[in-house]
Amino acid sequence: RRRKRVKMIKSILDVISLWALPVIIMTILLCAAVRKVPVYETFIEGAKDGVKVTVRIIPYLTAIIVAIAMFRASGALDMITNLCSGFLQKIHFPAEILPLAIVRSLSGSAALGVFSDIAVQNPPDSFTTKMAAVMLGSSETTFYVLAVYFGAVGIKKYRYALATGLIADAIGIVAAVVVATLFFS
Repeated sequence: RRRKRVKMIKSILDVISLWALPVIIMTILLCAAVRKVPVYETFIEGAKDGVKVTVRIIPYLTAIIVAIAMFRASGALDMITNLCSGFLQKIHFPAEILPLAIVRSLSGSAALGVFSDIAVQNPPDSFTTKMAAVMLGSSETTFYVLAVYFGAVGIKKYRYALATGLIADAIGIVAAVVVATLFFS
């Protein structure tokens, strides 16, 4: 009965994921047509602004990438994983995924590197790799967003953005564990 329900939920999610992007694009184009917005010209202006933002964020991007590389190269990430492995075993959380959970809030490229390591060490269809993939897609790069994007527009006081982002990351990680356990165990 549970498998039947999981299959039904999976088929519903497959249909939603298949149609979500085309529906969003068509909705945007339809709203633009109704409001008589010049879509192409507006797109070009946005692209020009995007290039300007890219140039402004390069120093912030460089700083966060260097910091992540130093964190990984120092062995601090491995030390944290080793310290927490006993507790993680008790809650049936693969210890190999902890570095991903830690690094994901810091940098997307670092998280992708950690995920690649997980995928190389475990078979692609293993529970650990699947849980890591779900976790990679369910959380955000909070510190990266704060450092790069807030820095690019000159926001110095984050107020509640950091706490909100970290809470959202924690919820995303817990949700990834629950969803992966529900669908793949």
